Amino acid sequence: MTLPATTEDAIIAAVAAALAGRETLRVEGNGTKSGLMRPIKAARSLSTAGLSGITLYAPKELIISARAGTPMPEIEAALAEAGQYMIAEPPDLSALLGSNGKPQTLKPQTLGGVVATNLSGPRRIARGAIRDNVMGIRAINGRAELIRSGGRVLKNVTGLDLCKLFTGSYGTLGVLTEITLKVLPAPEATGTLVLPGLDAAAGIAALSAALGSPFDVSAAAWLPAGAVAATPALDGVSGPAALIRIEEFADSVTYRIGRLRDQFAVAGAVTLGTEASRSVWRAIRDVGPLAPRPGDAVWRVSVRPSAGAKILDALRPHGAAGFLDWGGGLVWLAGPADSATHLRVEAAARAAGGTWTLLRAPDALRAAVRVIPDEPPALARITREVKAAMDPAGIFNPGRLYPGV
Repeated sequence: MTLPATTEDAIIAAVAAALAGRETLRVEGNGTKSGLMRPIKAARSLSTAGLSGITLYAPKELIISARAGTPMPEIEAALAEAGQYMIAEPPDLSALLGSNGKPQTLKPQTLGGVVATNLSGPRRIARGAIRDNVMGIRAINGRAELIRSGGRVLKNVTGLDLCKLFTGSYGTLGVLTEITLKVLPAPEATGTLVLPGLDAAAGIAALSAALGSPFDVSAAAWLPAGAVAATPALDGVSGPAALIRIEEFADSVTYRIGRLRDQFAVAGAVTLGTEASRSVWRAIRDVGPLAPRPGDAVWRVSVRPSAGAKILDALRPHGAAGFLDWGGGLVWLAGPADSATHLRVEAAARAAGGTWTLLRAPDALRAAVRVIPDEPPALARITREVKAAMDPAGIFNPGRLYPGV
C-alpha cells in the first residue's frame, strides 16, 4: 500500500502512524530508482511525488528551492529560462534501471530522488557533486519531527551540516521534503574535442593531461569503439575515442579547443559544436554508451583515474565491459548478473583501492551480495549511531544499504 503525501503535515502523520503501528516505510518519489542498492521489504510505501513545486527561485542569488517531489524537468526548465543550470549535471537513469526485465517507468525522476542518491554526471570532476551544492534541507526524521538544516542564502548556512548527511543517504535517515540548491549561469557555448584511435590507457593519459591544463576542462570521458559507433553525434569517428569538453563563452571555447587540439595533435581529431556536444554528453550523463543487454548487471566503480583501464582489462575476460568517465576515475560496467562476476568486480575495485556500487541486478542478486563495500569498523559504528539518532525505530528504507541498516 502506498501512502501519498502532499504536505509535510501528512508525512509527519504517516511517520507517526508507522511508529505507533511498528511498521516500516519504503520512502520514494516516483520510484525511478527503486532498483538501486538492496531490495527494500517494508510494510508500506510513502510517496513524496505529490509534494511538488518550486518554492523559491532567486536567479540573482543563484539559489533555487523546491519540494522533494518536484519533477526534475520542471526544475531544469525553470533554470534554463533564466539561463542557469544544475551544477553537478545529475543523470537520469530511468532507461538504464528500467531495462532490467521490468517495465520502464514513464514518470520523471524527482529532486528528492536525485539528492537522496547523490548521483552526479560528467561535470562532477570539475564542479563538484550534488552534495557540494545542497545549501539547505527540510526533512522529517524517524521521530516524526520536522528538522531544518542550512539555509536559502549562502551566508545563512551555519551550524551542523545535515545537508551532506542526508544527501546520498538513500532515504534511510528521514524523508526529505524540501531542498535548496546552489546553481550557476549556463555556458553560452559547449565544445568537445574527440581524439580517436586511443585505447583506454592512452585515452586516460590524454584526459589527465587535458584536466591538468589551464583550459578549464568540464568533462573528460573515454568510449570504446562500439559505443562510439552507436553514438549519432560521433558519426564518422572510428575506433575508441577520448572526449574532452570545454564550456564557456563561444570565443573562449573555440580558442581553448584549438589549443588542446594543437597540444595533442592526434590524427583524425574532431571538434564538435554546441548541439552535438550537448547530445554526446547527455548520453554519457545518462550512461547511454554502456548499452547493457537485457538481464545484465550494471556496476559503478570509482577508482583513481590511472586505474580505470586496469579495471576494464581485468574484467573483460569475464564478459564485463564498459566505458570511463571523470578522466578515467569512474568506470561503468555491464556484465553477467551472477555472484561470480560480482565478486570479480569487487576484487578488481579493491585491488585498485577503489569502491563499487551494484547499480542494477535482479532482486535475488542484490539481496545476496554486498551492493557497496562494507565500512571499516569505526565508520560502521558511526553509521549505526547516526541511524539510531535520526531513525531510532529503523522504519525508513530498511536494508537499503546494508542488511539491517
